[in-house]
Amino acid sequence: MKLYNFGKEENPAIMLLPGTFCHWKNNFSGVIDLLAKDFFVLCISYDGFDETEKTEFQDITTEVTKIEEYINKRLQGKIHAVYGCSLGGSIVGLMAKRGKIKMKHGILGSSDLDQASKISALVKTKIMILLLYKLLHKRKVPKLIKKQMLKKGGEEYTKNVLKMMGINGIDMSFVKKNSMKNQFYTDLITRIGNGIEARGTTIHCFYAAKMGEEYKNRYQQHFIKPHIVEHNLSHEELLLCHPKEWVETVKRCIL
Repeated sequence: MKLYNFGKEENPAIMLLPGTFCHWKNNFSGVIDLLAKDFFVLCISYDGFDETEKTEFQDITTEVTKIEEYINKRLQGKIHAVYGCSLGGSIVGLMAKRGKIKMKHGILGSSDLDQASKISALVKTKIMILLLYKLLHKRKVPKLIKKQMLKKGGEEYTKNVLKMMGINGIDMSFVKKNSMKNQFYTDLITRIGNGIEARGTTIHCFYAAKMGEEYKNRYQQHFIKPHIVEHNLSHEELLLCHPKEWVETVKRCIL
């Protein structure tokens, strides 16, 4: 795991956690400079997903532990805010539950918080790898997938989602199949728990209403009195298509 930082260290620190199969630059390049005006920005690059390392993603718990160790060692155990894009939101939830660091604000970015039994998770992982491994390595989108994406989100959203996945962005062909399998599978089987209330931490959930009401219900199930920030958008559309509005929304939550 590596960490990249931007901005002045004296500013409040915000850590950015990428989503499933994402490179940190593909995920956050549109907002880093905007955030760095007011924050000390720390971008996590997961094991197996950084081209400068020869590592393999093991499991979600191992990655959470490494992030907590960094905060405890380099930031005296305290951080102002952590934003988790999609899968990264699961990590935010686990950090709040474990209570090993002091996090003033935790933000879940359109996270689905899907959980499954081991058998179901294995099946879902096989399907996901079948669909996306070639996409990352050949940087070519199957026509059926692109057609469905365009139908659901439109041209701009589809373009930005594909960039986040390494199409027309940072080349992700270095990512090993095992890293993809381990990340997706262990995210599904690692339980967050219900009714999480971390003392001194406010949980903000960026709820993309086009995902469906069930996801807002999940936020309210997993966390006690989460701050729901609702937008009539698709999964992480605010971050990908409206970076300035995303930054302003983040600032309103944590400043």
